[in-house]
Order: sequence, then structure tokens, then C-alpha cells
Amino acid sequence: MQRPQLVNDEIYHVVIRGTGKEVVFKDDADYYRAIFSLYEFNTTEAIEIRKQREKRRIVKEGKKLFVDERVPLVEIFAFCFMPNHIHLLLKQLRENGISKFMKKVDIGYANYFNKKYERKGHFFQGRFRAVHIKTTEQLQNVFVYIHTNSISLLEPKWKEKGIRRPREIIEFLESYKWSSYPDYLGKKNFPSVTKRDFLLKIMGGEKGCRQFVNDWIRYKHEISELKDVILE
Repeated sequence: MQRPQLVNDEIYHVVIRGTGKEVVFKDDADYYRAIFSLYEFNTTEAIEIRKQREKRRIVKEGKKLFVDERVPLVEIFAFCFMPNHIHLLLKQLRENGISKFMKKVDIGYANYFNKKYERKGHFFQGRFRAVHIKTTEQLQNVFVYIHTNSISLLEPKWKEKGIRRPREIIEFLESYKWSSYPDYLGKKNFPSVTKRDFLLKIMGGEKGCRQFVNDWIRYKHEISELKDVILE
């Protein structure tokens, strides 16, 4: 089935997974490479042209500054990397921008990974999935969903049992490096990768971002406590 055409200036929750749930990040260097890919491949230019241009500099007030002449394909609002998949919140800026961006990320990172680990064949599982975000409430919910995805690394069965250690989970999420959540809390993690002004306004600033996430975690914790006392 052909994917419906994604619309410019609309926002999508995008997910891409490793083939057969294969691990796509084996060490910190892999995560860093994927972060680099998000930034570097978000351009209408071919990668080889981009590499030539990144060497340009201008001199202003005695300081050397890089000139970034890229025309971005998408705005990256949020991301979360998991061992075997990636979550992104993207706004399409150019015709087929999300598809072109994801293809660049897919090919670029796959080439890196296959060369590093002497691997062959397809890397990501088919095409990416994209869910159209249509309402403010949906946008707020997906912000929380993306940034709480890594909870399963600390509590693997939280979906069945609820969240047991809310305080520890909150601390974990705020320090989870492979996510844009720390940047939304004012902690400089990978600030150049995401455009955050729009979502910060929607979420109510840094304080609102934290409150949305923490309230959701506490709710899931209350459910887990109820399960402990309810007799089937």
C-alpha cells in the first residue's frame, strides 16, 4: 500500500526500527553518530556538496565563524533513541521533506553501522511509520510519549505492571542523554539538533514540559499501586 503523501507545514510522529528488532545502537559512539546524522542530513543539498560547504568560514570581529547555508528539509521538534528503534517529532518544510530526510538518515547511518560491524544487508525495517499530529492535545501527548519511551530500559514491564519507582524514573528521564527531553528542561544536551520554541510555548515552557511528564509518571505509578491491592 502506498503511503499517503505527507503535507508541508504539518507535524508527524515518525518511528523507524531495526530489521527484525535488531539492535541499532551498540555503544555510545553509535548514538553520537545518529545524533550527528539528524543534524547533518537535514538539508536539501547532497551530502558531498554539504561536506564541501561546511569548510567555509567567514571572519567577523576577529573571530572565525562557520557559515551554515543549509536549507532544511524538516524541523526536528523532538527525538528519542532506543536500542532498536528511533522516535522523531518532525514538521515537514519541503515537498517530500520527511521522506527525503529519513532516507538520508537511513542510508547514512546504515553505511556507518554496516562498515563498523562488518555487516551486510538491509538495516532498518521497511519504511518508517508516520502518524499525523492534528490537535494540540495530541501534540502534548506525543511529546510525553516520545520522551518517556526510555522508561522500559529501567522498568521493562511497566506497561503491564505500571511504574513502580516514579522518583527514580523522573531522574532517569531528565538525564537520559539520547533524547531531546533534557534540552526542553534547559539542560544543554544536543541543543543544535532540535527547534524547541514552538513546543515550549505549547507545553507551557520548561516548567510545563516537566509537569506534563511528571504528572503522567505519577498517574502510571498510582495505577501500579491499585493493581497491588485489587483482587482478581
